[in-house]
Amino acid sequence: ILRDLKKKDAKSITKYANNFDVSKNLLFVPYPYRLKDGISFVNQCIKDKKKRKRKNYSFGINIKGSDEVIGMCSLSNVDRDQGTATIGYWLGKPFWRQGIMYESATALINFAFNKLKLRRINAGVFVGNKASNNLVKKLGFKKEGIRREAYVSKATGKVRDDAMYGLLRKDWKNKRST
Repeated sequence: ILRDLKKKDAKSITKYANNFDVSKNLLFVPYPYRLKDGISFVNQCIKDKKKRKRKNYSFGINIKGSDEVIGMCSLSNVDRDQGTATIGYWLGKPFWRQGIMYESATALINFAFNKLKLRRINAGVFVGNKASNNLVKKLGFKKEGIRREAYVSKATGKVRDDAMYGLLRKDWKNKRST
């Protein structure tokens, strides 16, 4: 289940984001990730939700039957004039390799193309993040290049190369109809 965040979600977000294996592949997530970081993040998401022309959609991921947020799936830099946005995601380590992120990202992509009527979704993935690179390919994103030394990971302080991917609405629709 994807849903907007509530203030109480800061604890579970902190619980799962405060893992080096999770944070090392995320651009803006520090390590260690403290409760104050979780509270600040949730407050920003709540503020973003209230904006009339929403540019960021950050959804918590819940397992059916539980209200605990075990990860995040988001669209940022939503540009309705251009019809574009950037997807981002992370999942708590105990939930890896269960198909949860594929299901969550699929739901978010459907939302982006069907509800927001976007034309294109961008994804940037650190080159060494094998699981995430495999996920975006499985979702149908096409690799468009690598930006060398594009970012510094907040968790590691290391400079990282960024693999750039794109997914067009028409390609998504074709993939779904075959």
